[in-house]
Amino acid sequence: MTHPRERLVAALADRYRIERELGAGGMATVYLAHDVKHDRKVALKVLRPELSAILGAERFLAEIKTTANLQHPHILGLFDSGEADGNVFYVMPYVEGESLRDRLKRDHQLPVEEALRIAREVADALEYAHQHGIVHRDIKPENILLHGGHAVVADFGIALAASRSEGGSRMTETGMSLGTPHYMSPEQAMGEREITPKTDIYALGCVLYEMLTAEPPFTGANAQAIIGRVLTEEPRSLTAQRRTIPPNVEAAVLTAMAKLPADRFASAKEFAEALGKSDFALPTSATRVGSARGESSPREARTWRQQVARAAPWVIALAAIALFALDRSRPPAKVPPIGRFSLSLQPEVITGQAWQAMALSPDGSRLVFVGATAGGPRLFTRLLDAVEAVPIPGTENGISPFFSADGQNIAFVAANKLMKVAVAGGPALAICDVPTPFYGGTWSEQGAILFADDRGLHVVPAAGGQPSLVAAPDSGSRITYRWPEFLPGGRAAIFATLDSGVDRLASITMATQKVRRYDVLGGNPHYVERGHITLSLIGLVGSAGVVTAGTLMSVPFDARRLELLGDAAPIAGNVQMGPASRAGKLAVSRSGTIAYASGAANFFSLVEITRDGTRRDAGAPERYYGTLRLSPDGRRIALSVTEAGATDSWVFDRTAKTLTRVTFDGNGSRPIWTHDGRRIAYSRAGDSQDLAWIPSDGSAAAEALVGGPDDQFAGDFTPDGRSLVIRDGGQSSRRTIALVSLDSARTKRTLVESGFQNHSPTLSPDGRWLAYVSDETGRTEVYVRPMPGPGGKWQISKNGGFEPRWSASGGEIFFRNGESMMTASVKAGSTFAPGAVRELFKVNAVFGPNFPSYDVTRDGRTFLMLLPPARSGQEVIMLLNWFDNQPTRPR
Repeated sequence: MTHPRERLVAALADRYRIERELGAGGMATVYLAHDVKHDRKVALKVLRPELSAILGAERFLAEIKTTANLQHPHILGLFDSGEADGNVFYVMPYVEGESLRDRLKRDHQLPVEEALRIAREVADALEYAHQHGIVHRDIKPENILLHGGHAVVADFGIALAASRSEGGSRMTETGMSLGTPHYMSPEQAMGEREITPKTDIYALGCVLYEMLTAEPPFTGANAQAIIGRVLTEEPRSLTAQRRTIPPNVEAAVLTAMAKLPADRFASAKEFAEALGKSDFALPTSATRVGSARGESSPREARTWRQQVARAAPWVIALAAIALFALDRSRPPAKVPPIGRFSLSLQPEVITGQAWQAMALSPDGSRLVFVGATAGGPRLFTRLLDAVEAVPIPGTENGISPFFSADGQNIAFVAANKLMKVAVAGGPALAICDVPTPFYGGTWSEQGAILFADDRGLHVVPAAGGQPSLVAAPDSGSRITYRWPEFLPGGRAAIFATLDSGVDRLASITMATQKVRRYDVLGGNPHYVERGHITLSLIGLVGSAGVVTAGTLMSVPFDARRLELLGDAAPIAGNVQMGPASRAGKLAVSRSGTIAYASGAANFFSLVEITRDGTRRDAGAPERYYGTLRLSPDGRRIALSVTEAGATDSWVFDRTAKTLTRVTFDGNGSRPIWTHDGRRIAYSRAGDSQDLAWIPSDGSAAAEALVGGPDDQFAGDFTPDGRSLVIRDGGQSSRRTIALVSLDSARTKRTLVESGFQNHSPTLSPDGRWLAYVSDETGRTEVYVRPMPGPGGKWQISKNGGFEPRWSASGGEIFFRNGESMMTASVKAGSTFAPGAVRELFKVNAVFGPNFPSYDVTRDGRTFLMLLPPARSGQEVIMLLNWFDNQPTRPR
């Protein structure tokens, strides 16, 4: 798989030599490049792929050419534009220096005279452009460059080209906007079609306000909160915040930022002149900061209220959130338009093999998600009007969150237990044991929890107890039940069935346990109280067959009669899907609020890391890898790869750099090598619940190796090759470690059974010692026991540990603790003695909770590991009022 940047570099090689990335914004990624023909440095900007797809490349490029003739000392010109390998780009001069944003980050406030000079220079540029019929539409500190201390305005006409291109009218629908909330004029925020030069005057007033006071005039937790303040509030007095600001400057800034365009300066030139007039003052009726401008005219006030009522969808979305607490029985005077905005979540939302990543409270006001941390997954929560997400105490290693019907509690899975915790805070309490994999749960008004696993649907009291099986697929079938959700009243539930790679909607009546299947495709169902069911449908498959994204669909549904009322319709596309779980990275509230991550699912890269932390790419293509194991000769790597919801074992040749599939049944995970390297053993814990092995060169079919009623993972072959150490499913979800003979009898002997979770077994090279992981102290630690026993045990890790591996010499045990790669020196011969433990390096690598996801070369110097994409957070799109704009259905 070629990286998009590599393709871009190749496509532009004859014209521009890309040197490095300078930054990325909402519309484009900026690169420093060398203009080969003219031997000069340039700034090459590449539109975001989703943006160019929406706008239409040809029309956008035609419109941007209208700005190429702008020639002004304070305007950054346009050198070139075009399309290369599907990337829309435009080229501007490279300006040595910094942006105004960089300067404000460093100094916060500028000297008054310097701020006024910069504002006048920008105003001069705006006046020139406005006289040529061009409105910038996105004046902000990021677009004002400081070259030799003087202002140069960048990206002139880019927003104009976007608005005029064929997709400009769809910008709001995709969550993108032409403008930046802190500097956006009220009329621009309200989606007015005709944007005049007075929008730029308003934005320049906001920029000058920030240069003088260190912050924009309106701030908020998110975009919709900022826009809400833009429409309804007046900025704080400048002179009250900084006494050295002259009164005429405050008057000029507030005039530029008037709510009504008619109350602003007639031109940018007038604004610049007012900044230098010591006698400039606001009109008498508008001198009071904090009151609405134009109050003296009742007609203007009415006009303003009418304009606010027609505000853009994502502004109305803010009002919709605030109105959740009001009486919903009263019909609204006017149906609010569909609102769409994005939230930036820290840390990144992660999607697992068989669990959902996010949940919304029933009223849609609170989001809970599985966040990536150094120690593994953890639950975080964020109110939609809050500034940031916060971790939920007691939810370490928590996955698959879902809310109680009243929204006061959150259920989740951790360490093979179904847990619950109060939203208001308190201890996390166990409800029952649950097996792996866990395919989602739901909590009824009556206090019952319905959850799914490979055996079917189970119900358990939320207060705790023993789960009861209420529905199961036909014996011998390949069908699994997933993602249940109670319907109102709790008498019935909807869920998805997965059969031969196809998801379909189904329902169950709890009293009769009758299952009803529907002829509608899609998984991950959610019921919305206006009479709809949402379904995520796999829609996009990458070049290697990997599920990358899907479509969120809606189908009208009668919850009383359990009947479909119409055909499915799309809500949103490009929804990120879990490659193995087939669940969308999304959440839907009972009230109809939708949250989803957009774009392709994360792939992983295979890297080699030396003991000092030096990294290099191993040369394998990016895939959704699971676990890996190095062959005895160190030349090949066996990996599990998930594609289109199915997992198979593959082999990567480190010399030839080839990746070859070994299994083809979509059920080959956690591969390990035999000691001679001729076979690969792997887990088939989906249908037959067994272990199998297959020649590593694919020369023969797979053969069953070890069978059993529960899921089993291969740990290590004994040195003589006659037995295999495995992690067995055990009873009541307790994981045990066992030794299985590979003769015809297949005798199984339990090695570790402590009533806790025991897993990740690995043998010392001489086969005398067994290292494994147990949570018997309440925290996962690495232990060593004699093999096969009896005898004592030694705790190797001190403050948590997982994924142990022996060195080929037997003198070290490697393990992980959060981001730390650890080593413990040991004496392991006829006797065992633990030694010092130390950290080798830190790495945010993929982790395997029940099986090592890395390996070490025989010399102990190089680690093979899987790294996720480098990201600092997750953009989640929020969609409101979609169902309010659909025909009313029975509830």
